[in-house]
Amino acid sequence: MNYTEYAVSQILALCKTPSPTGFTKLATEYLIQELTKLGFKPSTSRKGSVLATLGGSGEPLVLAAHIDTLGAMVRAIKGNGRLRFTKIGGYPENNIENENVTIHTRDGKTYSGTVYIAGPAVHVYSDSGSARRDDSSVEIVLDEIVKTKADTEKLGISPGDFISLDARTILTESGFIKSRHLDDKASAGILLALAKEVSEGKLKLNRKTSILFTTYEEVGHGAASGFPDDTVEMISVDMGAVGDDLGTDEYKVSICAKDSGGPYDYDVTDALVRLAKKLDLQYAVDIYPYYGSDVEGALRAGYDIRHGLIGPGVFASHGYERTHTQAVENTLKLLEAYLSS
Repeated sequence: MNYTEYAVSQILALCKTPSPTGFTKLATEYLIQELTKLGFKPSTSRKGSVLATLGGSGEPLVLAAHIDTLGAMVRAIKGNGRLRFTKIGGYPENNIENENVTIHTRDGKTYSGTVYIAGPAVHVYSDSGSARRDDSSVEIVLDEIVKTKADTEKLGISPGDFISLDARTILTESGFIKSRHLDDKASAGILLALAKEVSEGKLKLNRKTSILFTTYEEVGHGAASGFPDDTVEMISVDMGAVGDDLGTDEYKVSICAKDSGGPYDYDVTDALVRLAKKLDLQYAVDIYPYYGSDVEGALRAGYDIRHGLIGPGVFASHGYERTHTQAVENTLKLLEAYLSS
């Protein structure tokens, strides 16, 4: 198995591990096990971020990917036993309509269900296609025999329980990875591949390098803490968005020059672009108008660091997403070169 294949295997495993923001313990436990197997000594911050220093010396660099994902939480139990929910992270309700979900209760039970608009039958409701989708009209129907609020409460379900979305993770023979939560588990798998390269002596680091897996990126403060105080540079390794007039696609590594938080560090971005050209990678430099990253959380927390953003191109962001193994490979190659040049 080469390192791209290893990265893909980790992406698939991580995507299948539920980790909506605030309920990431299963994913952090998985990361700690994998990093320990590779010979590293990962640590966990108070809010759950996982940090591992890979080695090297001088000009400390942190590569940050997030393992928290979109999800939901039980807001209320309706009189008919169905669930009203509140979203975790930003997405339109139609992006999860008809999706299977899992409810995780506080006492460790799990229940399955499905997201429906209230009145989904087209043979009964003439506006089933045009009705507004919001938290009052979209609900979760449990796969349990419940007809009243009391029936659902007897199951142990209550407001505040986390809800994870069925990832529906698939790797096609043609190399496409289709899944929810490729934002940002695609990049988390890539960072694990880098760690494996270092542990096996295949990648020599030109500086002190750490990898950080954050747990609150989708709500804006993922990398606001949890990394070494001596850090002078951080690169968010996150998805590249695909659409409109952007150059990124599902096969490229995206280098972001500016997003909703403003421009990224000129010298960091320039160095990444130069390397991508030198290596003849499939890449694009793009601007994302509705995007924020982990590194911006660190900047807003007051850290004085150089900053950049790259990642594999991901189609249909914050929906049922898709990328290709070529994008994984291009991102991995760019990071390998940046860490060793």
